[in-house]
Amino acid sequence: MNGRRAPVNHQADEPSPMLVLDLLVRLKVRDVMSSRLITARRGDRLSRVRALMREHGITGVPIVEARRLCGLVTLETMIRALEQGFMEEPAGAHMAAGLVCLEEQMPLSFAISYFDKYSYRHFPVLNEHRELAGIVTAKDINTALLGELLKTLRSREAEEPEAAAGVEPGRWAKTYRLERYDFENAGRASTEIKSRLREAGLPGAWIRRVTIAVYEMEMNLVAHSYGGTLSFQLDREGAEMRAEDTGPGIADTARALEEGYSTATEWIRSLGFGAGMGLPNIRRVADAFDIESGAGEGTRVHAAIRLKEE
Repeated sequence: MNGRRAPVNHQADEPSPMLVLDLLVRLKVRDVMSSRLITARRGDRLSRVRALMREHGITGVPIVEARRLCGLVTLETMIRALEQGFMEEPAGAHMAAGLVCLEEQMPLSFAISYFDKYSYRHFPVLNEHRELAGIVTAKDINTALLGELLKTLRSREAEEPEAAAGVEPGRWAKTYRLERYDFENAGRASTEIKSRLREAGLPGAWIRRVTIAVYEMEMNLVAHSYGGTLSFQLDREGAEMRAEDTGPGIADTARALEEGYSTATEWIRSLGFGAGMGLPNIRRVADAFDIESGAGEGTRVHAAIRLKEE
């Protein structure tokens, strides 16, 4: 040993941009928010709200009635109350209403975009019942993201590729389970199916049609439903695929088949989905297509693509 240290490869320890992007989509607001809520009621005096802020070291107190968010009393409100002498008035008379809120199922990337878009220090987080579930701050996001990066870098192991299984028409079928907002796994079914069809030496143009239909079904299940199943079957005549979910259903299926029509929320659109082309694309590439749905019901989509001699 000559006493000199071996060079350290710092670059190898740095998180890749793809890893960071994966975390921003995989982590949800619920994973980083604080669910230990300090709240007050409309009738509580501002002096009591001020005491809560000082006791817990916070700069905002949600005003909640029956688990519903009514407004927010901020540090700026307290400063005005001290200056103008209305500290003993009810919080409901001076709270900020019409708040911009996040939803706990939203990807972390959407929360970060809100901090960039607005000049707020924190955002209330609502659950699926529109009840207050938590509060998220920029510090919460930074702390959680850094912790997840370190944990991932320390424990992540290369996934062993699954052994390829031969595909023979008439002898392969598979059902995939898709969860609501699981964008981390969205696209895996279409990727696997495409790979196996290629292994079988099937025509490239036909494979592209199948892949488009499967991918659009996947994304519809993840982005627009409560979750469901995607079933794929290959036989000597061609491929059949069925997507079934448990809701919320489509009130007007004829309109849903119009190109560009979408009921996607703003944050779904911010991720690059919800352009209103999913169902039209499936119908366009399929030889047979049908859809059954209704408001408050599950949706069932079936498509078949025949394997023609070319």
